[in-house]
Amino acid sequence: MKIKQLKTNRITNPLGFDLGIPRLSFVTYDTNAKKQTAAQIQVALDQEFTDIIFDSGVNARIDSLAFKPTINLKPRTRYYWRVTVWADNGEEATSETAWFETAKLAEAWAAKWITPDLDKETHPVLTREFDLSKEVVSARAYVCGLGLYEMEINGEKAGDEYLTPNFNAYDKWLQYQTYDITDLVRMGQNSVEVSLGNGLYKGRFGFEGGETEIYGNQFSLVCEIVIQHADGNTTIINTDDSWKARKSPILFSGIYDGEIYHAEATDATSYNVKEIDLGHDRLKARLSLPVVVKEELKPIDVIKTPAGETVLDMGQNMVGWVQFKTNAPKGSEIVLQYAELLQEGNFYQDNLRTAKAEFRYISNGEESVVRPHFTFYGFRYVKVTGWSGELNKDDFTGCVLYSDMETTGIIETSNPLVNRLFLNALWGQKGNFLDVPTDCPQRDERMGWTGDAQVFSGTAAFNMDTYAFFSKYGYDLAKEQSGLNGMVPMVVPMATVKGGGSSAWGEAATVIPWNVYLHYGDKAILEQQFESMKGWVDFIRRADEESSSKRLWTTGFHFGDWLALDGDDPNSPMGGTETAFISSAYYCYSSMLVAKAAKVLGKMEIAQEYEELSNAVRSATQAEYITPTGRLALNNQTALVVALFMDLVPDEHRNRLANDLRERLKKDKNHLKTGFVGTPYLCRVLSENGANDLAYTLLLNKDYPSWLYAVTMGATTIWERWNSVLPDGKISGTDMNSLNHYAYGSIVEWMYRNVAGINPVEEQPGFRHVRLAPQPDYRLKYAKAKLDSAAGLYESQWELTEDGQLTFKFVIPFNATATVELPDAALENVLLNGSSLNDVGVSVSQSGEKVLVELNSGAWEFSYTPEVDYLKYYSTHLPLSELVENIQVKNILVEAVPQVAAFPQEMIANIGHQSLRELSHMPFLPISVEVLDDLDQKLKKMKVIVDFQ
Repeated sequence: MKIKQLKTNRITNPLGFDLGIPRLSFVTYDTNAKKQTAAQIQVALDQEFTDIIFDSGVNARIDSLAFKPTINLKPRTRYYWRVTVWADNGEEATSETAWFETAKLAEAWAAKWITPDLDKETHPVLTREFDLSKEVVSARAYVCGLGLYEMEINGEKAGDEYLTPNFNAYDKWLQYQTYDITDLVRMGQNSVEVSLGNGLYKGRFGFEGGETEIYGNQFSLVCEIVIQHADGNTTIINTDDSWKARKSPILFSGIYDGEIYHAEATDATSYNVKEIDLGHDRLKARLSLPVVVKEELKPIDVIKTPAGETVLDMGQNMVGWVQFKTNAPKGSEIVLQYAELLQEGNFYQDNLRTAKAEFRYISNGEESVVRPHFTFYGFRYVKVTGWSGELNKDDFTGCVLYSDMETTGIIETSNPLVNRLFLNALWGQKGNFLDVPTDCPQRDERMGWTGDAQVFSGTAAFNMDTYAFFSKYGYDLAKEQSGLNGMVPMVVPMATVKGGGSSAWGEAATVIPWNVYLHYGDKAILEQQFESMKGWVDFIRRADEESSSKRLWTTGFHFGDWLALDGDDPNSPMGGTETAFISSAYYCYSSMLVAKAAKVLGKMEIAQEYEELSNAVRSATQAEYITPTGRLALNNQTALVVALFMDLVPDEHRNRLANDLRERLKKDKNHLKTGFVGTPYLCRVLSENGANDLAYTLLLNKDYPSWLYAVTMGATTIWERWNSVLPDGKISGTDMNSLNHYAYGSIVEWMYRNVAGINPVEEQPGFRHVRLAPQPDYRLKYAKAKLDSAAGLYESQWELTEDGQLTFKFVIPFNATATVELPDAALENVLLNGSSLNDVGVSVSQSGEKVLVELNSGAWEFSYTPEVDYLKYYSTHLPLSELVENIQVKNILVEAVPQVAAFPQEMIANIGHQSLRELSHMPFLPISVEVLDDLDQKLKKMKVIVDFQ
């Protein structure tokens, strides 16, 4: 038995974070035991645990998801902790030692804010030299630089993170970072240098090209260096007017436009600094995870374009920068320009709008390894100009930059296109989870749009450990919201976008914290965000009551079903679903989430109040939009999906609406038309309402509009639009067209929940208990997923064998349980680990067409022949398009129905989603029942062979 993933506030060994009351979590693994019987957590001031300040004792109630030791934290102190676990089989294990270290806490700042006595556009390096005459035991630096900064001690970079102090609402709060610089300082002379860049604090940023000096107009720095000596004394170096400044070799930096680095610009002139009154009230120990280089990629090709350009192909749309090695002649200029795609084989940047996205380097003649400092790019292609001699791709490295989150989930299927789709969504998350969940990482935007984050948050939490990431974003959201009377902004931080209050976008306040709680089981996220959650619903309620809408939300601006394909106006991006319906649906949904959160937090009166509010909104929505016989007044995909997902449908009419959705899709040729609101729930609703086959059809469609269309076009991330690139390779437009926009990657949540079947359970969150309910389809031979959850590693795998048998393999981690739902199964025919299900001593039951099995920790394998044939054979009930794809089937078809041979391809494209039996009622294709039955006899032994390419 072993213990891993020791985390504090779901961060491994956090240094200088605002921890509040620390919550310790861990995972026990590598054991045949089923349950934890007790645990003991100890916290000490030393690694040897001779100075223990907290000991839980052997305690049966310790929760590995979040345990709060009772400690009065002191500033600038490292705490060590370990856990011992006892299991039900007598095993015992003690973890390795983990730690967390506090920042300044309530300790007053002695350091002053300083700014260089230079022109405000001149990038500075702020410096201080100091001597140390005593042995150093430890050294810390507490730093905030505006807009962005990097620190060096004695010529070496402090820490491994970039773009500090990160991105947040600087007018509300400023994060400072803590660096362990013990190994960088030395006895004798030392120097500290802090380079500053513009960032979004004072550089160009914001919507429609952005503005400058949004939060401030001067480079600024506050820094305290605290050095502990072996003799017990302390040396403190504070920023004040004794520091000096010099001009930086960075001549320009900007988030959108890039950076100019002049290595020859070595002006040794020393300039004074002066104090600046920014105050210390906004300073707060960090919440942001470090932004680090998580991966490195090498170019896969050097392209010579028809226009004569030299372009590196990284093989992957990524975010970060390219680092290169050069010994270019002195004074020569190397320019790197970044782009997402080529057009007619040539370098292309028009979809970046006004963002220059370039890096200029002027050489000093020395061999150097070069990178930007205060910018980042979203790109696959890099155009290189000014390179001296033959370009060698080995001299270039793509540095993939994102917040330091662990990847926790992975999915693999028998279809390589689906596997690439999964990776595209994962890469979209990597590229856009750079401190803020941005909409896109490349053009003149890169903003924390709340709607995008909300719809993707469920997928995000499966893919990566996003607890700390979303905790910081939620804190920032609440800060912005606090000055808006509960309204949630369109973007966080707001920067230049001052509007807000749209449904689906504002739901970032309720949906994200609930998803985080569901995935990690730590209610601290709900405690932190509860007033924000409630404030958002109260904002909606006031809008409702002021308009006398009687529990509908019919006022204000809303984005609607953004970028849906069913709108009447082709120039409008808001889709065809009535915005009042969407907003009222979210009114109901968010009210219920507030009620659920209140119940978790023990706020029972508030829970009852908001549950009653949610029920009232549901009743009003039903009265307005659903007829007494169960017909929804809005007959489009998103409206039907939202009504079903958000539980707006009376139980007696649920089957009616599910059938109406199937019919709606049939009219839409079994292709999606949904936008940002409908897409996240579309396949989930289908699979959970008797139309799993249609969910797979939508997943596996390869023509526009579909998820796999982009994959077949070579996409390596998720596109903003369903047709961001047209079939001829031309971009569909440049006004709003990102090739790395993760919202539609929310299909991956369906892949985890319904294809692989891994579902968290509200009553036991954090994957302490799960519902394992895979829903196979014949068009995949197998699917398998791994999820390294807060409770431990889950595995779920199914396979459909050549003889039509289903096998399921599950792994359930220690101290967790699962309810397994086996589809289309008869209890007496199911084998578990090779034995009859009735003979293995687990709780089983037949529930309609499913067999339910209650399982503890362990590895489990089920096999049975399903009661419904999962292998599909050709018949007249299949879509015409599938029949004519197979030459042998088509020949049989043409022999019986000669008209089919004359159908042009355009006609097949228009009617091919319908079955031959459905088409037989059409006047242009009369076919008798006898002919159809005879065809079925001829086709019934021909198995459908799925093409996975």
